Amino acid sequence: MLEKYIEAGKIVGTHGVKGEMRVEVYTDSPQFLKKCKELYKKDKFGNVVPLGLISSRVHTSKNMLLITVKGITDPTLGDTMRGTLLYFDRDSVRLPQKTYFIADILECEVYDGETGTYYGKVKEVFETGANNVYRIVKDDKDYLFPAVESMIKSTDIENKRIEVTPIKGIFDEEFVEDK
Repeated sequence: MLEKYIEAGKIVGTHGVKGEMRVEVYTDSPQFLKKCKELYKKDKFGNVVPLGLISSRVHTSKNMLLITVKGITDPTLGDTMRGTLLYFDRDSVRLPQKTYFIADILECEVYDGETGTYYGKVKEVFETGANNVYRIVKDDKDYLFPAVESMIKSTDIENKRIEVTPIKGIFDEEFVEDK
């Protein structure tokens, strides 16, 4: 089952004198997160609770989101929130077709779409700019797989399964080491 709340960022400090807080954004951009009508945090029992978002705006020079929340009216109160992890509700945003949250890609099992060969699990996703790269691990071996459309046959995040069509050499041991 997919997580309802996805980690969105972390409060890293205050901005100004009215309690506005700076959020280091874990999503593609602060603009993406700004679309959320509410953000959430975990209470001391680990329950996800609404933050009470009043407003948000993009701080373009620092690539951060600035937020104002209920009950935080000055920098001293804002500082008490420093380090708080924030979440958004996956149902509050729409992703383009064939686009997934990194949290959903992690731990997916990767198989060859033609032969059914099991290659391992996605343990990390690197964002390179041109395309993402999946770090796939099997039996203490790491493989770097470029997540390009032509090499991904299917992605089923609900069943945690990705089928790929790799080029020769990504998973093969057919390379010659320098001596």
